[in-house]
Amino acid sequence: MPHLLNTDRCWPLHDLAATRRLEARALALRPDLMQDAGLAVAKLALALRRGDGPVWVACGPGNNGGDGRVAARLLRELGIPVVLTPDEPAPTQRPALVIDALLGIGLNRAPSEALAASMATMQACGAPILAIDLPSGLLADTGQPAGAAAVRADHTLTLLTLKPGLFTGEGRGHAGQIWFDDLGIASDEPATADLLGPLELRERAATAHKGSQGQVLVVGGAPGMQGATRLAARAALACGAGRVYLDLLGASATEPADPLRPELMRGRLAALPQAVGVVGCGAGEAIAAALPELFATLPRLVLDADALNAIATDLALQAGLRARPAGTTLLTPHPLEAARLLGSSASAVQADRPAAAIELATRLACTVVLKGSGTVIATPGERPAINPSGGPALATAGSGDVLAGWLGGLWAQAPAAGAHRIACAGVFAHGRAGEANGVLRAGDLVERLARG
Repeated sequence: MPHLLNTDRCWPLHDLAATRRLEARALALRPDLMQDAGLAVAKLALALRRGDGPVWVACGPGNNGGDGRVAARLLRELGIPVVLTPDEPAPTQRPALVIDALLGIGLNRAPSEALAASMATMQACGAPILAIDLPSGLLADTGQPAGAAAVRADHTLTLLTLKPGLFTGEGRGHAGQIWFDDLGIASDEPATADLLGPLELRERAATAHKGSQGQVLVVGGAPGMQGATRLAARAALACGAGRVYLDLLGASATEPADPLRPELMRGRLAALPQAVGVVGCGAGEAIAAALPELFATLPRLVLDADALNAIATDLALQAGLRARPAGTTLLTPHPLEAARLLGSSASAVQADRPAAAIELATRLACTVVLKGSGTVIATPGERPAINPSGGPALATAGSGDVLAGWLGGLWAQAPAAGAHRIACAGVFAHGRAGEANGVLRAGDLVERLARG
């Protein structure tokens, strides 16, 4: 029986090529595999249909359509009214459920006019939609529509493998609730990427004290932008870092680190050579001159915002990043910042988020956290990861500063962990804390993270 995907654990993701190879081997071993797939669809359809109307099964020409036809036959055998297109005209009454079996993973170009018209009719009928494998029109690897539009499903039953496109780009907005059935096939294909779940770095020892929980130095705070720096510092403190210092570039020597958080202290790089650096939040253009010394001194760095913009325009800073030891530098760009670093555009980055993150990580020899819906984490020599947690409540000023500070706080407490592992643990926790209704203010996000 298909089960609703539980994101409280990690899952392997398989791209289109890996899924095709697995599917071919599975069909050779089990010629009745399509019957099992159709049965899984029919079982879920029975649970999801609402009302007395027919189940409308819209089938395409490939295996996806074959799964839909099997499901239609099984539902009819149970006495459920079914309308099967293209064999029959679309239903005139509101369906109890629409099963989208048009395209699935068989899409490699924009849908034809006829398929696009069928997709539009399904979307407009007002019934809940269950997509098989992928909402029609959505690309399996990138989560982007192949043409002008893709089906927005209420539920997606993905078979054999979990596809990356369901979890990043536009995929999360099109897939609805995701159900999974491996059809009893144990995958012999290496995962293409990891779908993140909770990740514990280490337990806090009974003998812990502030000196054993590391130090964080947050560098930023240009005039008028100190709020971003303080949010990052508060997040590092809430995470459990032993001591958190702020180097406020635009503040007088007597200005407190944070009037609302007396636990935070002013600090300078010369006195904190072993701290984790969280650099760039609210830093302004002045950060560019400070970066070479930070690169040369601090053993671990989280770089965000204005630090990334400075690096994007300075080849010497890019070379300095590449010269740092592996696993010691973590970048947290949003799509526009990633585009600047790549000399590209935000739309090009969004068109294939996993590929963009991998390219940037390779080019700068760093761990990259490409933020957005379905954040992608890429590190040279590591399997990429996609984050399923989070939601639109995080689309607010300061949430990225909180993430940078939280990552720094985690790293201070787990100095032996590499940047990739820190990124995976921190990004998932940040997203889970951001699962809220409405808009979540960044200061409130810090407190939600602290509560776990």
